[in-house]
Amino acid sequence: MNRILSGIFVAALVASAAQAQDKPPLKLGGILDMSSLYADITGPGSETAAKMAAEDFGGEVLGRKIEILAADHLNKADLAANIARDMIDNQGVEMIYDVAASATALAAGEIAKARNKIVIFNGPGSIRLTNEACGPYTVHYVFDTFAQANTTGLAAVKSGLDTWFFLTADYAFGQDLEKDTSNVVVKTGGKVLGNVRHPLNTSDFSSFLLQAQASKAKVIGLANAGGDTVNAIKQSAEFGIMKGGQKISPLLAFVTDIDSIGLETAQGLLLAEAFYWDANDETRAFAKRFMERVKRPPTSAQAGVYSSVTHYLKAVKAAGTTDAAAVMKVMKETPINDFFAHNGNIREDGRMVHDMYLFEVKKPSESKGRWDDYKLLATVPGKEAFQSLEQSRCPLVKK
Repeated sequence: MNRILSGIFVAALVASAAQAQDKPPLKLGGILDMSSLYADITGPGSETAAKMAAEDFGGEVLGRKIEILAADHLNKADLAANIARDMIDNQGVEMIYDVAASATALAAGEIAKARNKIVIFNGPGSIRLTNEACGPYTVHYVFDTFAQANTTGLAAVKSGLDTWFFLTADYAFGQDLEKDTSNVVVKTGGKVLGNVRHPLNTSDFSSFLLQAQASKAKVIGLANAGGDTVNAIKQSAEFGIMKGGQKISPLLAFVTDIDSIGLETAQGLLLAEAFYWDANDETRAFAKRFMERVKRPPTSAQAGVYSSVTHYLKAVKAAGTTDAAAVMKVMKETPINDFFAHNGNIREDGRMVHDMYLFEVKKPSESKGRWDDYKLLATVPGKEAFQSLEQSRCPLVKK
C-alpha cells in the first residue's frame, strides 16, 4: 500500500513539474537605444539590469520562466511603436520596460495602453508621460522634466544665477525640459533671455553656443541629454564660455556623461539625479555587481530598471496572476524600499515618487578615481521634487 501511495506521490510530482514546464515563459521587453546617443544611459546596461533583476528573483514566477527581451528603436518613434506592437501581439510580452527617449516612449506607450499592458518608463523624461499621455497601466519610474527642473533650476536661481538662455533638443523631451525649467526660473524671480533649438544628435554646436554666449545670460541651460549634452559641454569649453563667467547647467546628465566629458571640463556643474552609485553601502553593492558585467557603474535609468522589474515581479507573485489590472493594483499599493528608493510609491497618475538629489561635479583634486564624480549638495523630498497631483493633467486623477 505504501509503495502504491509513494508511486502516486512521485507521479504527482512529475506531473506538476511537467505542467510547470508546459507554462509559457513570462516575457518582459525592453525598447532601448542600443547604438546611438542614449546607449550609455540605457541600452545594453538596461537589458543587463533587467536580467539581473530576473536572476535575483529566482528566474521564475508563478511557475513560469522569466525571459528578458530587448530591441533597438534607433531613436525613431514609429519604429518604437512597431516594436511594441510586435512584442505584445506576436511575442507574448506582458510588460515593457525602459523605452529610452521621450518621443519613442510616447509612441510605445500608446500601443501598450491600447492593449492594456503594463509599461514602465525608466529612461525617458517627458512630463507628458504622467500628464496627457498617462494610462492605467503606465508607470514613470526614475525622473521627469518637472523634477529635473525643480531640483536644478530652483537651486541655481536661489544662488543668484537668475538669468537663463536655453539650448534645447528639438523634440518632446527637450521642449518639456525647457518649459518646466523656465517656469521654475520665472516663478523663483529669474528671467529667461532666450532660447535656441537644435536637432537631435547634433555634432556641431558652434552656432547655437555663439547665440547663447551673446545673450550674456548667467546660465546656459542644456535641455538635452546623452551625446548632445556631452558635445555641448565639451564645445562650450572650447569656446571659453565657462571661463568667460557663464555657467553651463546640464538639466539632465548622468555619471556616464560626466565620465565622457572629464572632470577637468565638468567640474562645478550642478545637476539633478535620481540615483548615484556611490551614495551608500546598498548602492555600492549593486554597482559592484553591475560593473562586473558592464564595466561601468549603473546610471539612474539602469538602476531604475532593476528596481522596477523587481517591483513588477514581486507584484505578479503577490497577485498570483499577470493580469495588468491586478498586478498594477499591487504595485500601487506596495511601497518601494530598495537601494534605488526609500518609501517610494506609485501614484494614481503613474508617477513613482521618490527623493531626488542635487549634486555638484567634483574638481579633479577632490576625486579618488574614475567614476568618483559627485558631491551631494541637497536631498529634495519626492513630494517637493515632482509635480503635485493638484497640478496633474492626467485624466485618471480625480479632483
